[in-house]
Amino acid sequence: MSEVVVVALYHFVALDNPESLRRPLVDSMREHGVKGTLLLASEGINGTIAGSRAAVDALLAQLSSDPRFAELDYKESLTDEMPFYRSKVKIKKEIVTMGVANLDPTHNAGTYVEPRDWNALIEDPEITLIDTRNDYEVQIGSFDNAVNPQTHNFREFPEFVKANLDPARHKKIAMFCTGGIRCEKSTAYLKQQGYEEVYQLRGGILKYLEEVPEDNSHWHGECFVFDERVTVDHDLQRGRYNQCHACRMPITPEDQNSEHYVPGISCPHCFEQTSEEQRRGFAERQKQVELAKQRDEPHIGSTVADIILERKAAKLERKRNLG
Repeated sequence: MSEVVVVALYHFVALDNPESLRRPLVDSMREHGVKGTLLLASEGINGTIAGSRAAVDALLAQLSSDPRFAELDYKESLTDEMPFYRSKVKIKKEIVTMGVANLDPTHNAGTYVEPRDWNALIEDPEITLIDTRNDYEVQIGSFDNAVNPQTHNFREFPEFVKANLDPARHKKIAMFCTGGIRCEKSTAYLKQQGYEEVYQLRGGILKYLEEVPEDNSHWHGECFVFDERVTVDHDLQRGRYNQCHACRMPITPEDQNSEHYVPGISCPHCFEQTSEEQRRGFAERQKQVELAKQRDEPHIGSTVADIILERKAAKLERKRNLG
């Protein structure tokens, strides 16, 4: 029976001093045994956490006791294993990075559409349905007839809009993303650009999969999630994808049969982009992971060497996004 509760949460709200919240939240996460990452910025909070039912409820109760987070939006799913290794709270410029100034999702986002009403909306032939997620996420699964912007990161979304959409031709636009947060900004951006009839799926794909039966669903494939499960299926159970821990790309069972796939070191997506030095570093990290497994301990990546490797992996990911 699944025992770990995974919660994806966010809320746009003005925070004058997000740094003041960091230490209390880290302490609370550690006290209750909640792991995962929370992001704080002057525009609000975002993150995914996991723990026992009691632990997660305690942290959510602490957050909701703050009037600024009273309307916190969150989605839950269950898994058999803890999908995170550490408890982290980070301070960021944005809780979801689009890089556009003067957006106000709290007052100017698109019209919410409940999951139960989503099918009827996207069946409207006048609707332009847009998946706001990154290209690798879209390839894993999406809604019928959704437009793939083919972006590598969310910062590219405004350029997609400028190059492909026109308020005079695209009168009705509907957008969706994993948990709803990217759509808060993407719909606000469209409203800022003069699009008037803009809709977003409340709670995102995860809420849709939770509430809409599979036999009545317009979703196909799996949904990428930002934790160790990598993807979830229509029942919100762990999917068929794994993840390359060198480049972080989701990989299929077929990818794992490739000659370029070595667990923790390379996969078909990144083999040609990594140097021998990088692969040696990834190999050493993988060795430490395997040793930790043998000792039945989590590999938390806390050494200096691991931090360096994490930075190399992030640099590789940025290089791939730019290329």
